[in-house]
Amino acid sequence: MRTKLRRAQDGAVLDKTFRAGEKFRPIRTETRRMQFLYSDGSDAHFMDVETYEQMTLPEPSVEQSLRWIVPNEEVEILYVDEKPADVQVPSAVELTVSDTQPGVKGDTASGGGDKPATLESGVTVRVPLFVDVGDRVRVDTRSGEYVSRA
Repeated sequence: MRTKLRRAQDGAVLDKTFRAGEKFRPIRTETRRMQFLYSDGSDAHFMDVETYEQMTLPEPSVEQSLRWIVPNEEVEILYVDEKPADVQVPSAVELTVSDTQPGVKGDTASGGGDKPATLESGVTVRVPLFVDVGDRVRVDTRSGEYVSRA
């Protein structure tokens, strides 16, 4: 069986071939609810909402997930063998538009076309022409595409 595996520690993708009947050691996975505090450029800082204990994750290993999270938001941290490994974000998030070109009279949902909009987390997505600054939009985190207004 030929596989492509992603290493949890650093995100590296490995090509691995397994023979029939080969065994794997069991690993323990769990998720813990934590609050995202801030990112300082090298680490992302989180706080356990039950024990108020703080921990950090290297920012490069979780930067894809951090695109969809704003400070003080609660997220689930995936632990693999008692070590924090990844941030789990929902398949769609609601964020506020912080910057976009102003809408023009006549821009409607059926008018077609789109424009770039910067969301409160800093990520830029394409939105329909009728979306303005301050609107809350729903975005698919897997593809980075606009879904609807919230």
